[in-house]
Amino acid sequence: MTTLTGKTVLLTDASRGLGLHIAHALAKEQATVVCVSRFPSGLEPTCQTINAAGGRAIPIPFDITNVAQLSSLIQQVHAIVGHVDILINNAGIEINSAFADYSLSEIQSVFKTNLLAAMELTRLLLPNMMERGSGRIVNIASLAGKKGVAFNSIYSASKAGLIMWADAVRQELAGRDVNISVVCPGYISETGMTIDPCVSAPKLAGMSTPKGVANAVIRAIKGKHTQIIVNHNPLMEGLMKLMLAMGQIAPTAVDTLYR
Repeated sequence: MTTLTGKTVLLTDASRGLGLHIAHALAKEQATVVCVSRFPSGLEPTCQTINAAGGRAIPIPFDITNVAQLSSLIQQVHAIVGHVDILINNAGIEINSAFADYSLSEIQSVFKTNLLAAMELTRLLLPNMMERGSGRIVNIASLAGKKGVAFNSIYSASKAGLIMWADAVRQELAGRDVNISVVCPGYISETGMTIDPCVSAPKLAGMSTPKGVANAVIRAIKGKHTQIIVNHNPLMEGLMKLMLAMGQIAPTAVDTLYR
């Protein structure tokens, strides 16, 4: 998919944080962006940004944690735009806690948002993409899915599931012009928990920018990349890849580096 001009993109959690930057990047590519969010008040400024940047915005308020109702969302989308060329599973939440202190409802909330909704939206859209012989699915994962993060174990598990699920589906789609990929940022500036002045990214982890992540999404769509690790510093990115590889051989040694 060399161009996004005129392509229809379904973007989850489009009204805040990283979603705003992805929406803006898509707009510059002159895509039609179906903006889904459970926060209706944030959809209007997102849509204004998209339209001003040269794209076309369609707002749809919807809480994707209502996984059983996602078929009605897709029906609504199809009634408006006909079909979806690109799905970007961007929605995600994290709840920091010692594992023993999590409640069942918190665990379910994280998995519904980060993994189950992405799976169900893909399950609903994939048959049409396969029938048309064209489609892209991009999942916003995390380095926390490549290496578990203490006191954020549920988030790590959900993102690891997203990465492995996408890897399996990618193999099922071999030989087709339908691609599924993951974008794995580490700590992201200007959004998420790094907004808190008391929280700083570990030096070895490096930092990504929201714009850098959004650009990685565009690269994943156009280039059919399987997985993109995002870090604004190429040296840090290389070091992180090395640490992840080391972690497969000597996990406790990498634990020491993380601490």
